[in-house]
Amino acid sequence: MNGQSDTIVIGVLAVCLIVWLFFGLRSWVNRPIPVSLAELQLNEHIQPSPALELLEENGYDVIGGKMKVPLAFEADEAVLYSRLFIDYVAEREDARYLVKTSRRRLPLELSGPAVRDRFLSYLLLYPGCEGLLYVDLENSDIIVIRLMDYQEDVYDGEDMD
Repeated sequence: MNGQSDTIVIGVLAVCLIVWLFFGLRSWVNRPIPVSLAELQLNEHIQPSPALELLEENGYDVIGGKMKVPLAFEADEAVLYSRLFIDYVAEREDARYLVKTSRRRLPLELSGPAVRDRFLSYLLLYPGCEGLLYVDLENSDIIVIRLMDYQEDVYDGEDMD
């Protein structure tokens, strides 16, 4: 009887392992592949602009022009369409950056919520990029925006009651 119970336990464990491997493999196969900037189709038509000159003066090589990234969402069984615009793709020391230029009617407020609302979608869309370059034409400045790992001791600790 002792040998038979060992066989049953090993059989149950084997079945559990096979089921776990099956669902894990299925989940891994169905997971979307993040698009890296190395695989991104670049627009080779680069329009001259003051932003382009500022980037080149600061050591960035602009390797891609204005791009439109189409998006589709499903909400209550309706399909909604939108798009994101990337002004340039730049490179420096083998690191690639998405580039957004300033707009007079939409100045950048350098606060956590403002940066999140304006740029998080770009940083999540292409996780392989080093960051986003915000070219402020009014101040002739380039702000490098990177998504950091969350550190609890850095956060201001507001309660979310």
